[in-house]
This record gives sequence, C-alpha cells and structure tokens, in this order.
Amino acid sequence: MPTVGVNRDLLFRALGRTYTDEEFDELCFEFGLELDEITSEKELISKEQGDSKASGASDVILYKIDVPANRYDLLCLEGLVRGLQVFKNKLDAPRYTRVSPVSGQPQRLIITKETAAVRPHAVAAVLRNITFTQERYDSFIELQEKLHQNICRKRSLVAIGTHDLDTISGPFTYTAKPPGDICFKPLNQTKEYTATQLMSLYKSDSHLKHYLHIIEDKPVYPIIYDSNGIVLSMPPIINGDHTKITLKTKNVFIECTATDLTKAKIVLDMMVTMFSQYCSKPFTESTENIAQLLTRMCLLSRATGVGDEIEVEIPPTRSDVIHACDIMEDAAIAYGFNNITRTTPRTYTVANQFPLNKLTELLRQDLAAAGFTEALNFALCSQEDIGDKLGKKISETRAVHISNPKTAEFQVARTTLLPGLLKTIAANRKMPLPLKLFEISDVVLKDDTKDVGARNSRRFCAVYYNKSPGFEVIHGLLDRAMQLLEVKSARGDGYHIQAADDSTFFPGRCAEVFVHGKSVGRLGVLHPDVINRFELTMPCSALEIDIEPFL
Repeated sequence: MPTVGVNRDLLFRALGRTYTDEEFDELCFEFGLELDEITSEKELISKEQGDSKASGASDVILYKIDVPANRYDLLCLEGLVRGLQVFKNKLDAPRYTRVSPVSGQPQRLIITKETAAVRPHAVAAVLRNITFTQERYDSFIELQEKLHQNICRKRSLVAIGTHDLDTISGPFTYTAKPPGDICFKPLNQTKEYTATQLMSLYKSDSHLKHYLHIIEDKPVYPIIYDSNGIVLSMPPIINGDHTKITLKTKNVFIECTATDLTKAKIVLDMMVTMFSQYCSKPFTESTENIAQLLTRMCLLSRATGVGDEIEVEIPPTRSDVIHACDIMEDAAIAYGFNNITRTTPRTYTVANQFPLNKLTELLRQDLAAAGFTEALNFALCSQEDIGDKLGKKISETRAVHISNPKTAEFQVARTTLLPGLLKTIAANRKMPLPLKLFEISDVVLKDDTKDVGARNSRRFCAVYYNKSPGFEVIHGLLDRAMQLLEVKSARGDGYHIQAADDSTFFPGRCAEVFVHGKSVGRLGVLHPDVINRFELTMPCSALEIDIEPFL
C-alpha cells in the first residue's frame, strides 16, 4: 500500500479548515484511508540517518497517509484534497474535458517503427496556461516519482517525461537509434553526451543507476525529438536540459513511453487531471440518494428514471473502477460502513471449511504426531529440479513453464513435492539424524480439459534420511496414513502396493500405490544419482501420493 507524505499545514489550507489529529484520522477512516504516521522531515532524517544529519531540517509536521494501491488519483496533495472535498460535499465532482488549442491544431507525437524493438508505445498531452508555485511544482515532481515507483514499476512499464512546451515546437517524433547516434545535453548537466557516455556517467548516480538495466542491453535506445531536432528525453533514463520545467513554465508537454499501453494511458490521465486545476480553465484536458453518494466519490451519477437504474460516469482519475462491484464499494464508503444498520440476513448459510483443506489439516496434525516435521516450500522451482535431478526429461513432466523467469530457481511450477523436501534436507544436513520431513501442498500439472490449460493437485510427500534407507519407516507411514483415511489393506476395495520401475528410485526398490484399483502415487528408496544431485550423501526413502481421491 503506497504511503503519501503531505505537509499538514498545506493540506489544511487546501481543505479550508484545520483538524485535530484525531479528527483527521477519523476523516481518513471514513474515506477508506489510514493516517499511518505523524512526523516531520527532521524526525524522519534523524530516525534514518542520525541526529547529526537532521540538524537544519524542517520541523514542519508531515502526515503519512496510506492509500489503496489502485487509487493512483490519491498519490498527491491535489488528488487527496479533491477526493476529500468531494466526499464532504464541499466541492462538486469535476468533469474533465479535452479542449483544442487556440490555434485549432493539436500537437502530434509521431511514433516510428524502430521503437517496437525497445519500448513500442507512447501517449502525450498538454497542460495549457498552468500556474506553478514552489509547492505546486514540488507536488508535480513528487507525483511523477510516486507513479514511477507504483504503477510504472520503477519505469520498466511506463516512464513519464514533462517539458516546457514553449521551448520546443511540434510535431514531435518518438523513435529509437543506436546509442552512439544519440547526443544531447541531459537534465542539469553542462555539456552534451552520447547515450553510451550517459549510461557510463549514470552508473554512479544513486537515483538513475536503478533504471539503466531497462535499456542498456538493447541495440537501440528510445529518443524523442521536436521538429527542430531538439531532444526532449531519452526514456526511461533522463530528460533533456533544454525543455526543463521551471516556476515560469505556462504550458507543459507530458509524454509517457511504455511497454504497456493501458498503463501508459492511466499514468497520462493521472498527470493531467491532478494538475489541471491549476490551469486557467480547470479540469480541461484530453436512484437519487445512491447517485448523490457516488458523486461524493468523484463518480458523477444520476438516476435514469428506469426502475432503480443509475448512470455512472467514470472519470479518467478512477482507473480502479473496472466492475459494478467497485461502484458499490464506493457507495458504501460514502454512506459510511459504521452507518449500515445491522440486520439478520434473509438467506441463511452455514460456512464450512473447504473439504480438501479440512482433510489436509487433519492429515498434517497426525503426520506430525507420527514424528515427521512439516516443511513448506516454493511452488516454483527450476527445470533441473523436476527434470534432470530426478532422472527424468523435462518434456515428460507436464510442467507449466514461466514465460519470463527472473531467476533460474523459478522457471516452472513444480510437478512433484519431492525436490523441495530434498533441498530442505540439503540445507539442514548438520542437524541430528534421522531427518524425517513431510509436506502437503499443491503441484501444478498441464491439463487440456481445463479452461486455463492447467490444474492444481494436492499431494502428500514424505522423506526419511539416515545412514540406512529406512524403507520400512516410509512404508509404515503409508500404512498409518491409510489407517487415518479409513482405507483398508486389500486389493480391489482397499489399497495395496506393487513393484514398479521409476528412474527416480533405486531399481527393485520402488513400489506403486493403488487405491480402489487406481494408482495414486509411489514410494521407495531414492536412486544414488538422485541423492548426489541434491548434494546429499546418505540413503533416503520417499513417498508421494495424491490425496484428492480420498475426499
């Protein structure tokens, strides 16, 4: 949940009244927010860097407010104040409209095909006749940074560039070039650099070095020019110095380049709508009771007169509204959850635990009582864990693959619980022997009959690691589990085991488990090669069965 820090005095001035800390905390609660902390710049620096660094810092009171992760319109003072004012019926919900420039010709941003190789999307807008003060300017920059860290995913999905329109001329061109062909003076620098030189320069920059990896390995870098060849920005790294915004800027050109077009549009809407109130014409850019409540939440609404139907207009600031239930939630917030009368439901329902989870919990308790320790491992693993290390081919495992894994440890969804337990033993080899572990969790298997192409399967896996294989211990655990599941030892209408071949297990030391004539799993002594591949040095027996057939 993002946290917004606002100057208390500026906030109260914008709200038109002062609140005690308790009153403002209550207001936040009513609006669905949380006043997380009351602090100051000096106190924050003292806490993070020590008292010596805090000398000279401001004592102005700051409110740290937690806002919902999908309410990007509340990430700045302007949006927060607007939302609260509308909520308290002190301000009409603004209606945002796009207006054409006086010349009648809107600005154009031309996107060339070269950008497809690095950052294919771009959107842009202009804020005209805006008036900046130092506080407004600071809030404008801070909103960019908040958006960059949240919906923009640290500029990897979207990067925002803001420019003084009066210093450049359109149409603008968004293209991509080899880094050696790009040369301009970056923001707050005194000379020109090539893009290659900039990447080296910013490797030591505490702020910008975190974004270099996004494009540094690409054959071409994105770049935006005006009609005279002046560089506006090299997204997502740095703007040009020529177009930087000052307190005297009257017209702001905002561009958002992205790998995700939908998020680019959301970000552009946020930037434009939050600060359009400072333009000469504010808010220009690109059943009765319920309707009034929704209007308090910046959702302009009216009763249509057709039954109980309400027509709701969703402004560009409310990208979080994607379903009718989101509108219902806002109506409840405006009404006040504390004001909803407690009533007995007209329909009686009795809650029950999901049967599979209930069975899982019962088994966990009794397996622990049998002397085994429960482990909980990641649902993702490497291809090697469920393939080569177990003596199997990855193509035969029915594994679901991650399309863009961040690390080699999380390439596929596990198809068996065994590798996780063996890795747990490897990480605890110094513990006293024997090591007796179990896990009851889901595996993921490809299944063409499912609408998503895969299904979860609840498995029970146990391992015994000691100086001797201990097959009889694992076999005994199987018998105990069947006893708990009330399945008798018999062919046909009970359970039995029979010899099987499996490359994971030692030849002649593997058995298949059958329940009511159907195979549910295997047990046996692990193959020495499997044990070695998991960096273990002693024999190990294992059992793994599917527990869903026992429901």
